[in-house]
Amino acid sequence: MSNTARILLGLILGALVGLLLAWLDPALATRAADIAQPIGRLWLNALQMTVVPLVLALVIVGVSATRDAAASGRIARRALVTFALLLAGGGVFAALSAPMAFSWLPRDANLLDHLRASIPAASSLSAPTNLADWFATVIPSNAIAAAAQSAMLPLVVFALFFGFALTRIDATRHQRMLEFFQSIADVMIVIVHWVLWAAPLGVFALVLAVCAKAGSSVLSALGWYVVILSSIYVAVTLLLYPIAVLVGGERLRRWVPAILPAQIVAASTQSSLATLPAMLESARERLDHPRAASALVLPMAVSLFRITSPIQYIVVSAFIAWLYGIDVGVMQMGIAVVLAVVISLGSVGLPGQVSFMATNMPVASALGLPLEPLALLLAVDTIPDVFATVGNVSADLTANSIVANGERESARGEIESARSEIESVRGEPVEP
Repeated sequence: MSNTARILLGLILGALVGLLLAWLDPALATRAADIAQPIGRLWLNALQMTVVPLVLALVIVGVSATRDAAASGRIARRALVTFALLLAGGGVFAALSAPMAFSWLPRDANLLDHLRASIPAASSLSAPTNLADWFATVIPSNAIAAAAQSAMLPLVVFALFFGFALTRIDATRHQRMLEFFQSIADVMIVIVHWVLWAAPLGVFALVLAVCAKAGSSVLSALGWYVVILSSIYVAVTLLLYPIAVLVGGERLRRWVPAILPAQIVAASTQSSLATLPAMLESARERLDHPRAASALVLPMAVSLFRITSPIQYIVVSAFIAWLYGIDVGVMQMGIAVVLAVVISLGSVGLPGQVSFMATNMPVASALGLPLEPLALLLAVDTIPDVFATVGNVSADLTANSIVANGERESARGEIESARSEIESVRGEPVEP
């Protein structure tokens, strides 16, 4: 049985036991929840202990990987700019749509009170409230203190400075330091895998406590989260179509059937890497993209680019904010979008469940939100992940179209420039 299936089983059993206890004897259900809660909290603490070193290492290694990719030529630089713009666009779309969607949901005050009581927050960070506070906290006065306090935004800023500075030192020392931080990331991922092996028990305990105290309404709240996240994934995927037409120079009637085979493989495998051969075939055979561009852009996209990652981080944070009745301002959400894009670029290679916990925690922490609901959301992430993979593959092919179209425009410009030079020398027009 896969770990995803085990986690889902833990979710189902926890919900059934909690709801049954609440129906038979509310007093017994409360006692059972009080016993289960510390077990779930212990499991979540084990996950949280890896976040700071993992994020620090991933950002530093990600900066080096991005610099190396940008140094490999004009196509790679154009691809990186395209990735960044699409990631930012997806994050902004989620920041605008997710809070609005959750605000439309009926608020059951009794349900929310029980949920907050059954998932107590051990600690949460205070988010900046105005522009002056934001500028004061962006650059840490003490990076070690920022790490100790899990202050993710200043920690990521320090990691970015460190990563860029690392590229300016002696190549041998740079490589040694890079291997050191890659080793830290690898070790943290091993620990996370160990902790996720116990995820069925942790999820069982957390869901039992929630359902025993909050009742069946919690399942409807999680259902709305799945529906809203999946809907935003689909909406962003559909928005990529006009982008491919307007910016990538594609024709819609050719674009839709050309990317459909890759989308089908993505939905069935839930892996962008496994879909890479289908993407290459769609780009070269069905869309006539230049082979030089496709051979570089699509593998880069699989390695560095996942458009649904910032969307997930923002929607998860918006759901937790709605759950706890926390008002997240425009400036705070803007910080979350920037942070989501940076973390996304450094974490694409992580396995799905590892990525969910390790990357959602920093964004939620930066907004001052409790982290405990993340365990419940991890348990129901299987369904949205299908739509996320389709969106990622569609975005990869869209980015490839944009870069390929840019290369075609550059080639035409170079031809026109050469023709003009020849005409100026010969004194007569040159036939195209």
